[in-house]
Amino acid sequence: MRSLSIAKPKSWLRWRPLHGAMIALALGLPLLLTAWIGGSDAWQRVRQFPLGVLMLMLALAFVCWNLNAARLRLMLGGRAGTLGQRGALGIELASKFALCATPGGSGGPATLLLLLAQRGFPPSKGSAVFLIDQGCDMLFFLSMLGGLVLFSLINEVNWPHQALVQSALAGLALIALLVCLLVYHLPRLLRVRRFRLNWLSRNRRRRLARGFLGFRQALKVTLSLPRTTLLAMLMLTTLHWLMRYSLLYLAVLGVGGDVDWVWTFLTQMLAMAASQLSFLPGGAGAAEVGVGSLLLPLMAAEQAAAAVLIWRLVSYHLYLAAGAPFFLRYGVRLFKRNS
Repeated sequence: MRSLSIAKPKSWLRWRPLHGAMIALALGLPLLLTAWIGGSDAWQRVRQFPLGVLMLMLALAFVCWNLNAARLRLMLGGRAGTLGQRGALGIELASKFALCATPGGSGGPATLLLLLAQRGFPPSKGSAVFLIDQGCDMLFFLSMLGGLVLFSLINEVNWPHQALVQSALAGLALIALLVCLLVYHLPRLLRVRRFRLNWLSRNRRRRLARGFLGFRQALKVTLSLPRTTLLAMLMLTTLHWLMRYSLLYLAVLGVGGDVDWVWTFLTQMLAMAASQLSFLPGGAGAAEVGVGSLLLPLMAAEQAAAAVLIWRLVSYHLYLAAGAPFFLRYGVRLFKRNS
């Protein structure tokens, strides 16, 4: 994993026109898609969106930020100095801003490592904390994915594109199973000559192997934590994602739609997986089109377009707006310290 050099803060703060254009496109694309799919009726739905539902969505987003901040404090366990909830929340929002503002979220881990290093927590240990965080998320989604597959097979569900969705779920579950097997047998596979990826340079193979082994070790560390700590981390992870993935359901209700919560959860899971293919920050374009296409069979076009716009405003644009001041404050402080 790449980490940012503390000795070169200017490279961390450097503004690049292409990157700025990509962020601008990511911010404006939901508006264009709303106008294209729903037309003027979609804007009418947005203007009539209930204020109470919107305030509930904003409150859920705020709770999600604090849940992640509490999980960060729990993972650090006092090893990064005295870190209160406010300080952890600042690190969380600054990291999430970098995550949402860079293609593929590449800036998020680097920002987290840098901010932890400023508190005397070395990047090597910071990488382990980040991987533990990812391991908790992976355990949650594996559990939810398995539950959704069983739910679709046991119950008589009436989902749009049912065969396609069930195939996608089964495919994701199979991929997850293969990844688990690869992680479990990784040390043995790295010693097998046919799996050495000889078309890559030796240094790249070593970095790749170290990254995979580090991820495996982080999962082992996660699973070997005290049961109370592990349970608390998993509970915070579960609460965060259940609330975060309820935002679309509330947006659908606010525009007058009638869709099951399970379908909105599944819609976001599939769409956010597809958004990894987008070159724009935050998976812009792919996320909106993916969610909208899965909602259209159950809602009018203007309802689906308005729901997707409100959902993205709260789940993506709000993260940028809330995290930008913290990101800039930490950046300016780092710049002054090293100038």
